[in-house]
Amino acid sequence: MKRFFSAFVIIYLFTATLVFAQLEKETVIIIHTDKGDITAKLYNETPKHRDNFIKLIKNGWFDGSEFHRVINNFMIQGGESAKGAMDPGYRIDAEIHADLFHKKGALAAAREGDAVNPNRQSSGSQFYIVQGQKFNDQYLNMFEQKANIKFTQKQREVYKTIGGTPHLDGAYTVFGEVISGLNVVDSIAAVKTNKEMGNRPVEPLTMKIEILE
Repeated sequence: MKRFFSAFVIIYLFTATLVFAQLEKETVIIIHTDKGDITAKLYNETPKHRDNFIKLIKNGWFDGSEFHRVINNFMIQGGESAKGAMDPGYRIDAEIHADLFHKKGALAAAREGDAVNPNRQSSGSQFYIVQGQKFNDQYLNMFEQKANIKFTQKQREVYKTIGGTPHLDGAYTVFGEVISGLNVVDSIAAVKTNKEMGNRPVEPLTMKIEILE
């Protein structure tokens, strides 16, 4: 009886471990660009954004589309379809978490401003990848006062050593992060753009996104 019970416990713990590992597994994507590949993971903490992004990738929404808004030391933005549609015609409820912040390499959802979008719902397809820059404590203190937020010690260290866009924290949903290819983000951010055309790159920068199974 004891042996049977012990075997049962072992099987139960093994099964529970497998289930837990499956639940915790994060989706990894590759953004193929004219400047190289960017590999990123999608957070499980933002399931609505994760699932929507996966759906768009599988439907080929981004294939052949462009990074249409690029601002050096800030971010690179995409999300138009290859046919020129700005979004699929719907919004996604905000999933803003204090511990998912705008460090360099953060993958986040663009949206319309608070005046027409007070609930801060995200665009159905528009996304940006943070390049940002490094900030000292003086600037971080200023951002805290202006946005009425409080940075953790971890956030402060990241913004001072790696960089990011701290002034966007608490206002936009961050739903993933780059795990390799930050040099590609830097290369895209450095291209020549046309400010009169909304900071669109002078030379088109196209992308194709796939999911790593």
